[in-house]
Amino acid sequence: MDTKELYAALTQLEKERGISVDYMLSQIQRAIVVACKNTYGGNDDVTVVIDKENEDFDVYLNKEVVEEVFDSNSEISLEQAREISADYNIGDKVGFKLDPKEFGRIAINTSRSIIRQGIRDGEKGQMLQEFQSRNQELVTAVVERVDQRSGAVTLRIGKAEAVLPRGEQVGNESFTEGDHIKVYIADVQESERGPRAIISRTHPDFVKRLFETEVPEIYDGTVEIKSVSREAGSRTKLAVWSKDKDVDAVGACIGAKGARVGTIVNELGGEKIDIIEYDEDPAKFIAAALSPATVVSVTVANDGSKACRVSVPDGQLSRYRQQGTKRKTRRKAHGLEDRHKAGKRLLRRRGRR
Repeated sequence: MDTKELYAALTQLEKERGISVDYMLSQIQRAIVVACKNTYGGNDDVTVVIDKENEDFDVYLNKEVVEEVFDSNSEISLEQAREISADYNIGDKVGFKLDPKEFGRIAINTSRSIIRQGIRDGEKGQMLQEFQSRNQELVTAVVERVDQRSGAVTLRIGKAEAVLPRGEQVGNESFTEGDHIKVYIADVQESERGPRAIISRTHPDFVKRLFETEVPEIYDGTVEIKSVSREAGSRTKLAVWSKDKDVDAVGACIGAKGARVGTIVNELGGEKIDIIEYDEDPAKFIAAALSPATVVSVTVANDGSKACRVSVPDGQLSRYRQQGTKRKTRRKAHGLEDRHKAGKRLLRRRGRR
C-alpha cells in the first residue's frame, strides 16, 4: 500500500467510524517508532515527517556523530558523517531516510497490533464523547437486539451502543429490532471494556425531559418543573410553577384537549400522570400533591424533620386502606359476636346448676 492508498483508507475510516485522520496518523507514527526500535537494536530516535497536503510521509532514523562507533544502529563516525556533509561535528544527529517496507516481520506485526489497538481506543473515545455530550439528556435510540431470556435491549445511540436492562423498562413494554425508542442517559461510566452509558425509561427525569420536549413553555423557561415523583408504569406526579402570572403552568403542561400530556402518556404506555401547581407553602403543596384526595388539614412538624400529619375524610383513603379497615371491622364484629355467644352458653350452664 502506498501513501496515497493509506490516506484514502484513513479518510474512509474517519467517515465510517468517526476516528479522525490526525488521530490515526499519530498511532501510525507511534507504531513506526516501535518498529524502528525493534529493528535497529533499540534505537527509537526516529523522526516522522507527515505531509498531509501531499498525502505523504517520510521516516528518518537518527544516529549520533561520535569519534568511535560502538553501536552502528545509533551511532555514526565523524568521518562517515562528513562524507554526507562537511558541516557535521561530534554530537550532531544524522537522519537516515528509511523505507518502512524494510522492517522485519516481527516489527511489522507489532506495528499492526499498535494500529489496531489505536482504532479500538479511538472508537472508545468516540463512544465516551458521544455519551458525555448527551449525559442526563433524552435521546432517540434504535433497537438492535433483544435478549429474550433477560429482556435486556441493545440500542444504537448515534455511533455507540448501550444496553437497556429489563429493570429500566416501563411495565411490560416490548420492543422489536428496528424500533425507535426514547431513553434517558442517567450516567456515563468508564470501565475496562470501555465507556458505558446507564440508560433508563423508569428514571423520574425521563418524564421531566419528555415534558421539556412537548411543552414549549418549559423549554423556554416560562414554566418550571419543581419536582417529579414517579412509580414507573403506574403513576407520576409532577409539580410545576410559572414565572409569568398570565401563564397557567398546569394548563400549559396538559395542552389543548390534553394533547401534550396525552402524547407523554402514550410514550409511557398508559402511565397515569398527575400535574399539580407548586406552592411555597408546604401545607398547601402537600395538600395539592395528595389530590384527588380531599385534604382536611396538614400539620407540618416544627423539628425540621420534613415530616407532617395529614387528615383526610375516611372516604378519601386509598382502596387498599379502605379494604384493610373493612377487614379489621369485620374481625372485631366477629370477635364480639363470638364472645356474646360464649357468655350465653356460660349462663345456661350456671342456670342448670
